[in-house]
Amino acid sequence: MIADDVFKSYFDSLISGKRNDCRIIVDGLMTDHYSVEEIYSDLFQRSLYQVGEYWERNLISVATEHMATAITENLMILLQPAIFTTERVGKKAVIATVAGEYHQVGAKMVADIFEMNGWDGFFLGGNTPGNELIRFIDENKPDVIGLSLTIYFNFPVLISGIKQIRHYFDDTPLIVGGQAFRWGVKPEALSAFKETYYLDSIGALNRFF
Repeated sequence: MIADDVFKSYFDSLISGKRNDCRIIVDGLMTDHYSVEEIYSDLFQRSLYQVGEYWERNLISVATEHMATAITENLMILLQPAIFTTERVGKKAVIATVAGEYHQVGAKMVADIFEMNGWDGFFLGGNTPGNELIRFIDENKPDVIGLSLTIYFNFPVLISGIKQIRHYFDDTPLIVGGQAFRWGVKPEALSAFKETYYLDSIGALNRFF
């Protein structure tokens, strides 16, 4: 667990746009042998959730939120060497955002964690059209499908996407997560769908490895 004082220093630097200070903190954590999962969960995910909360409360601007996201994506590159060195286990995961969603950092983290555990993590980026997602799944036959939802008002699009996936791929496990579930979307709404699971954190992925 990353100490609260380290997190506060990182978060303050993040929303101030101090990219190099953020990098120094991440470098230090890597030197101290914190795992990719810990840095993703306890630093990146936690800080972006707090950024979202600050934006909801009008404490920061949209521009600051975008800046924090961009800094985080750049910092994730520092961890890539540790992600792609694991021996392959012969399994695949397809991870995407729902159509209309452009917040993709959380979904990319999930794909990276699958890679770190020896899976092939296919990350399709933001705003993945439903029909294209179905085609990609059909072509690659993944063992797990993942969808990310950040904006609360896109919940109907998520449900439509799940229905479409379940129409063609009835038994493939489907994982769903994202910040929208912190702002009013009820995970219980997913219980109507077979083999569909809500994951509230990066750490919750461990059940699949």
